[in-house]
Amino acid sequence: MRIGRSLRLLAGALTVALAAGCGGARVETGQATTSTPVPTGAVVRIAVNPWAGYEASAAVLTHLLEKKLGYTVERRNLAEQVSWEGFEKGDVDVIVENWGHEDLKKTFVQDRKVAVEAGSTGNKGVIGWYIPGWMAEKYPGITDYRNLNKYADLFRTSESGGKGQLLFGDPSYVSNEESLIRNLGLNLKVVVAGSEAALIESATQAQRQRRPLLFYFWTPHWLFDRIDLVRVALPPHTEGCDADPKKVACDYAELDLDKVVSRKFAESGGRAYELVKNFSWTNEAQNAVANDITNNGMTPEAAAEKWIEANEPVWSAWMPR
Repeated sequence: MRIGRSLRLLAGALTVALAAGCGGARVETGQATTSTPVPTGAVVRIAVNPWAGYEASAAVLTHLLEKKLGYTVERRNLAEQVSWEGFEKGDVDVIVENWGHEDLKKTFVQDRKVAVEAGSTGNKGVIGWYIPGWMAEKYPGITDYRNLNKYADLFRTSESGGKGQLLFGDPSYVSNEESLIRNLGLNLKVVVAGSEAALIESATQAQRQRRPLLFYFWTPHWLFDRIDLVRVALPPHTEGCDADPKKVACDYAELDLDKVVSRKFAESGGRAYELVKNFSWTNEAQNAVANDITNNGMTPEAAAEKWIEANEPVWSAWMPR
């Protein structure tokens, strides 16, 4: 009996050792812990575009890939256009949040066939023009684009050359602003703030100091939970109204934000690809993580871990089976 037990213990030890030598990774989902092979040295390269919501989604995916599935994640801070080029160069496996780049999809998904769509993030995105809430109360009709010329002088700055300023963010963002101003006959000039942070600071000061401001912004975003912002109504979006960038004279469409991955990753990414494909959450969830990163002094890793610990029923549904 003692010899038989020893042999069984030895066999068990050899089994564990062999599994570890083959790149076995402990995968925790809820209370259950299983052992699933991960290719040795498996790396997932995630592009991180320059806005807080994207950072939040990338942080949660990174945490799950590394801590639950055993992959190594390389996060690459890139502008949108450069991220797509990374599919062809082999520098990028995943774009977590695509904001309606049909032109880039045509180039990299349809024509060059180096990328594929990987499903919705669950987030609904809308770009628009906004003013601080106090302006909507003080100036009748200012939220109708047809009245913007009447109030254009309110938005004049030293950088807008005698016209009203329309403050923009990062130069790499999706933009129809120049066409909208020209085609709607508006006495405005686009002034580039340079970043999401600069837009947030300007909007916060405009609300606090009752300073006029017209600016480009988007939802989902945590800022709407902090200050009162009102959207300016541009001509309603209709199917195809933005097909020709030079002729755009309509508002932005509501977008079902989606994920795009390299074709190679889709074909050989295994469980990592399955997790990315399954990832889907709400605007509220993204805002919570983004707010912790931006305003509560948390690192992306810590903010992601906090959300994951509190929302197991949500993320466990994304895990590969």
